[in-house]
Amino acid sequence: MVGGGQLARMMQQAAIALGVPLRVLSDSAHASAAKVIADVRIGDHGSLDDLRSFAKGTDVVTWDHEHVPGEHIRALEDAGVPCRPGSGALLHAQDKRVMRERLTELGMPCPEFVVLDPEAPLTTLERFGRHAGWPVVIKASRGGYDGKGVWVCASVEEARVVVERAVAEGVDLLAERHVPFRRELAALVARSPYGQGAAYPIVETVQRDGICHEVIAPAPGLHPDRAEEAQRLALTIADALDVTGLLAVELFETEDGVLVNELAMRPHNSGHWTIEGSRTSQFEQHLRAVLDLPLGETTPTAPYTVMANVLGGEDPDVYRRYIHVMAHDPAVKVHFYGKEVRPGRKIGHVTALGDDLEETRERARHAADYLRGTAV
Repeated sequence: MVGGGQLARMMQQAAIALGVPLRVLSDSAHASAAKVIADVRIGDHGSLDDLRSFAKGTDVVTWDHEHVPGEHIRALEDAGVPCRPGSGALLHAQDKRVMRERLTELGMPCPEFVVLDPEAPLTTLERFGRHAGWPVVIKASRGGYDGKGVWVCASVEEARVVVERAVAEGVDLLAERHVPFRRELAALVARSPYGQGAAYPIVETVQRDGICHEVIAPAPGLHPDRAEEAQRLALTIADALDVTGLLAVELFETEDGVLVNELAMRPHNSGHWTIEGSRTSQFEQHLRAVLDLPLGETTPTAPYTVMANVLGGEDPDVYRRYIHVMAHDPAVKVHFYGKEVRPGRKIGHVTALGDDLEETRERARHAADYLRGTAV
């Protein structure tokens, strides 16, 4: 697995159970995964030489993030290294313009968009704003996560500041119609090289300031027909893009149906609930998929599972609060990522399972807030 973040760290637990030796390429010996995995190679995911050296003797290479240059992945593939997902599929998670154009070509429901002309970006944007109306969402084609690289601009004047700064930094942009959505959902599916697919229940993701704070599985009040529509949509995308492994499709639920917002081809924050809340965790499922093993059952283990992200607060002494959370609610499961505590940084997550939705949400929220130091 290329990348030493918390996804690789949590992947190790599934690999142990399956008897799969996991090697990780990490940029630091102090990274989240490097602290707990025996076979760690220190190197740069942007260096083809480091990637080639890392890949020697592996059966499959997969990814903790989307930042490996596509030309490097193609070079590994040309050398006979099985990369899953492959460069052709992963490009759609790396480049929002490519993703939007391809999904539109496939007839998938997406927000209306326009690629800003690098020679005259403001002209393109003003024309689109007159057509689509304001506010307009501006996105960097590449990079960006947890709200970074996305700007909601209420007027031409606001947009001009964003565009001029991006152009000065050499960032390619696209603009999308602002969608008046009810809520955000996520569809998590897996696909193997053999073509087998598996879908998890559709979840609701609760976002604040561009960061996912809470995931509710299954999405409460979602009509079964709409849930099935979203699962079918994600499986269709996985097949059309030739995805191998997990595919997370972030969705907007509107009055008329669902629209595709973003794609990720790896374990995803919206799927952390599956560690305790599903018969097969997303991490085990990803390993099964990339190794072309039969996929696991996705049945929930409880009527409701709520995952709440733990963000760093001002007090770095998490351990003292950790003991209280365990004693207060022994059924809550706590996962820490081995990261230095900084305000606003994702340092872990908690999971609560239950029969009553509001009670389960309150348990998860209380644990996450207490660990951050903002609850009593």
